[in-house]
Amino acid sequence: MVSLLCSLRQHADEIRCCSFSASLLATCSGDKSVRVYSTADFSERPFSPLTGHGYGVHCCRFSRCGARLLSCSTDGSARLWSPETGEPAAELRHPERAALRVCAFSPDSASVLAGASDGTAALWDLGSRTLRRCSAVSDASVVACCFSPCGQMFVTGCTHGNLKLWDLDFSLLHEEKDAHDLGVACCSAAPHFKVDDCCVEFRLASCGQDSQLKIWIVSQQDGAACMMKLLHTLTSQSAPVLSCDFSYDGELVVAGSVDKSVAVYDANLGTLLHILKQHTGYVTAVALSPSAPWIATGSMDRSVNVWRIGDGDGPAAAESKPTPCQGRKRRACSGLLPADWTEEDVQSWLREEGLAELVGPFRANNIDGPELIRLNRETAAELGIESVGLRGRLVRKIEELKAEQDGPEAPDEFLCPITRELMKDPVIAADGYSYERQSIESWIRGKNKSSPMTNLPLQTSLLTPNRSLKAAITRWRSSQ
Repeated sequence: MVSLLCSLRQHADEIRCCSFSASLLATCSGDKSVRVYSTADFSERPFSPLTGHGYGVHCCRFSRCGARLLSCSTDGSARLWSPETGEPAAELRHPERAALRVCAFSPDSASVLAGASDGTAALWDLGSRTLRRCSAVSDASVVACCFSPCGQMFVTGCTHGNLKLWDLDFSLLHEEKDAHDLGVACCSAAPHFKVDDCCVEFRLASCGQDSQLKIWIVSQQDGAACMMKLLHTLTSQSAPVLSCDFSYDGELVVAGSVDKSVAVYDANLGTLLHILKQHTGYVTAVALSPSAPWIATGSMDRSVNVWRIGDGDGPAAAESKPTPCQGRKRRACSGLLPADWTEEDVQSWLREEGLAELVGPFRANNIDGPELIRLNRETAAELGIESVGLRGRLVRKIEELKAEQDGPEAPDEFLCPITRELMKDPVIAADGYSYERQSIESWIRGKNKSSPMTNLPLQTSLLTPNRSLKAAITRWRSSQ
């Protein structure tokens, strides 16, 4: 029995990763933010969202003890945050500013690993915040990585479909070629390992574009080569499998797919236990809690579903209805765009967002919808809002409001692949894809000479205006 606890819909773009600590759930999105929720009631923490990244956030991870939160982005940085306050703790930059697609903590939380679109992997020492090494591990984008549970090895997976096992000095220990036809999407190591007669052994799950989830036994005999033995090939999902994760006891493995389903397997027997179908878009992220029988699943439908494994108060997952905690708060003036709001609409919005103390200053300054969406930190200070924290909360809420206005219903082809924002000046690059001009120009200036979409070299930096796409976006905006 699996039941749906709640659905969280605060992100303004597709969900890309979920991660649990003992008391928190973190999610990240193409909307450039990381959001943090308390698992006591799945309410969002007051400091959330975390908004330091310049482009979409691909991955977020808690350290094993839960004392650190890590995120990485297309902007070429991995960022450390305090999970309790949301304060930034450090920024780790890829030396070539290549887009970072995936990141991981070592089991002892002493190191951070990140895989990049240029085929490199970077390893940082957290004590000194220094880069230990950045080396090429593939000739394709590195989209999957994880440490072994013993912390002495790590695994990388690439869009060409290969899995590779490395030691901490980046010496190749084993390569499993074509582990997934058409490309690896994710990999996850079971939390436990065993040592028997000087042989270290652990289990690894991997998934990919071949619509398969595979469970491997990885072993290394002292002084001998590493081995990867295929234990199970699981084919219950009918489309590419984008994400996978082990439970903290290693007994379950969960996978999310392009067919919009979540599959829950017995990791030992390789048998299907549950198929969950609640999302309306591709399931791009899955995570299991270390402290409770919960699964978090994220999707391109911009929602994060939280499920309970085992007997609960709710009905079976396949038939369950969303609980009251799901969704955005109802807008009192939801029939209007913010630019059309009256002063009373703005004041109602402030109360809904928990900013009732600002109603007075807004009323005194006759702030209506158009004035609201133009507010920033500086103009908020001019209204007499002295608290830096309160000004920050206000600006974050306004940015969320504008993201709701511009992003949620826009066709995907109208969004820049780099920023995932509605394009204003779309241009065609040498790879044939359209981008927002400012974004692709910044990408090229940042020493990224490969395509953000294909990772192949851009033959020229020439950009051609896409006038037909710009006209289509203009027509769409005028119809909203």
